[in-house]
Amino acid sequence: MFKQRGMHLLIIVMILLTQPGCWSSKQIEDLSVITGLALDKGEPRTLEREFEERGGSYPKHNKLTATVQIVPERTIGNSGKEGEKTKTHFYNISETGDSLLEIFRQFSIRKNRPIIGHHLKVIVISEDLVQKAKIRQLMDFVLRDNDIRPSCLIFLSQGLASDSLMTAEEEIPSFRLVEMVRNNFRTSKVMKGITLSNLDALMYSKQSFVLQNVLEAQGEVKFSGAGIIKGETGHWIGNLDQNDVESIAWIKGDIRGGSLKAYSQSNDSVTYEIKSVKSKITLKETDDKKISFHVAIESTGRLIENWDVDEDSSEVDYFKELEKIFEEKLTQQINALINKMQSTYKVEVAGFGDWFSIERPHVWKQIKDHWDEEFTRIPVTIDLKLKITDFGTTSD
Repeated sequence: MFKQRGMHLLIIVMILLTQPGCWSSKQIEDLSVITGLALDKGEPRTLEREFEERGGSYPKHNKLTATVQIVPERTIGNSGKEGEKTKTHFYNISETGDSLLEIFRQFSIRKNRPIIGHHLKVIVISEDLVQKAKIRQLMDFVLRDNDIRPSCLIFLSQGLASDSLMTAEEEIPSFRLVEMVRNNFRTSKVMKGITLSNLDALMYSKQSFVLQNVLEAQGEVKFSGAGIIKGETGHWIGNLDQNDVESIAWIKGDIRGGSLKAYSQSNDSVTYEIKSVKSKITLKETDDKKISFHVAIESTGRLIENWDVDEDSSEVDYFKELEKIFEEKLTQQINALINKMQSTYKVEVAGFGDWFSIERPHVWKQIKDHWDEEFTRIPVTIDLKLKITDFGTTSD
């Protein structure tokens, strides 16, 4: 009996000894967890210059300045009352150099806790930097580093990228950017988030693409349009505005929610709330082998706001009139985007290439390396059908 119990105990001990565990684990309190990374043109901060003047430098070229956002909150300073401490929700630190990994290692000789990228949520890159350096150069380290998760979101900044990691509110800026992306069910001006894994595929394909733009002013941030990355060069070449971002979503049929504003015959604003969108791209070919794209879009929605109060919103004829106004407005908006792609920037960033590669894979192999140039010569026509299904709750 006792011998059998002893055998069972021995087996249990052996099983426990063979179980995997975090033998090399470190307490999170002993690490600097970074949740945001901003990349700007290489301009050393005042503190960096002072360190260098005192001999705290190493061989490098000042090609980029990396700013990391460190959380969680850490007790610092005194609040004025004896025995009490104040807390900060995040801490930003910057370093300049020409190697992102080397910059990260430099943080280790300035901080008592080494930084760790397991919880990196966002990377913001300034347009000025991507104008000088290729985006693949800037992203090479983060794509190779297995500490950084592929779900990390990528943005462009029209000003200093580091400013987008600051806030006047009591919140962590990197977390705020992630939450803002989730608002795309409210407006199609917010792009579907581009993750690090998405970016890797886009760069590998060498096709042009867009990244959501972030603006900063007085401690607040705002999404506004998108920056264009030229596939052939990997550089930023210009921006699309908020209407253009919406138009891309309409072409792709990738809309979860939003609205469309136009003006009635009396020049009063009227607003259409989107309930559903379907889009279909068709490739047409003539007898002489010339091709064109045709985009057919269907949408249902409600008349959610009408400043033209002299008209009866429930009248069928008035509905038809407004539907035509909304269709004309959206057609103009989409055509404006197509003109920017084909004439201004000479790129294709609205998904036509993705569709072409599926529909004509053999032809695509021949033209994919110069698709932007090919697209500038392909006519695109738009057919829109918007239907107002109701006019909300009203006493009319």
